[in-house]
Amino acid sequence: HDSYFPRARRALSYYLRSIRAFKSTQARTGKMLYLVGLGLGDVKDITLRGLEIVKKCSKVYLESYTSVLSAGQSQLEKFYGKELILADREMVEQGSEEMLQAAKNEDVAFLVVGDPLGATTHSDLMLRAHELGVQTRLVHNASILTAVGCCGLQLYSFGETVSIVLWTESWKPHSYYDKIAANRRRGLHTLCLLDIKMKEKTVENIIKGRDIYEPPRFMTASEAADQLLQILETKKEEGIPEGELAYSENSMCIGLARVGTETQQVVCASLRDMSSCDLGGPLHSLIVPGKLHPMELEMLKLFVVDQAWFDEVCRRSTE
Repeated sequence: HDSYFPRARRALSYYLRSIRAFKSTQARTGKMLYLVGLGLGDVKDITLRGLEIVKKCSKVYLESYTSVLSAGQSQLEKFYGKELILADREMVEQGSEEMLQAAKNEDVAFLVVGDPLGATTHSDLMLRAHELGVQTRLVHNASILTAVGCCGLQLYSFGETVSIVLWTESWKPHSYYDKIAANRRRGLHTLCLLDIKMKEKTVENIIKGRDIYEPPRFMTASEAADQLLQILETKKEEGIPEGELAYSENSMCIGLARVGTETQQVVCASLRDMSSCDLGGPLHSLIVPGKLHPMELEMLKLFVVDQAWFDEVCRRSTE
């Protein structure tokens, strides 16, 4: 026991010296991978801290596949005074080694529309960085997950968020129906994030190994509403009673377009009417509400398409 304490003190002293040396090295190098949120709308939506980081970084990557900003790459480069390197899905998920290795020796920024951790891909990027001993820092910003409050629905009344994908002739998944149903049973709203196709290949081009990409495509609120109606018909054909269906063609939904921009649009309509609504350019989202608070109904009046239909919805909600 007499020899234990001196050894313990020496070990503790060595540990503390190591920590101080590590911190000193980090302070000298200051090399970092910054994941910077850009917000939703304008080039100026980046935070002051985020802008300072972008200006000091040696390399700046712009993530270009989980979302898009209304401003183009050239506008961003002009505002930041920096050349941007476009990072598509293939680069981030398979070829990010170059970016991570660079962050060992120089400051690197990875710019993300919305909030940096709005997509699981970016969490994976952070994990790979830490495996390589690369330090990371997050700079948060507005996300569609919070900005949907612009329609008047209370954020704490939202349930699980779902993604609605663009169907093809041979692939029509609808697992999100069950999640919408589960949310509505609990009286919760469902935010539906709509599909984005950026630099993607057809199955034929993948099989033949051809680097030919499809043009960008963005799902609209009307397309999402139409798919929900098609799923509804399928459920009816399966013999599910109307009283057990997650929604009807007369159910309320809210379409949102270009949230956070000067041309933002919000429309409250029945699912049937929404399927023919043109909300303009991307990006779109769709909300299927659950139980509505009187204050939420008052707010939704600002965005109603069919007042008679809405009055009937309000009447039923108070019965």
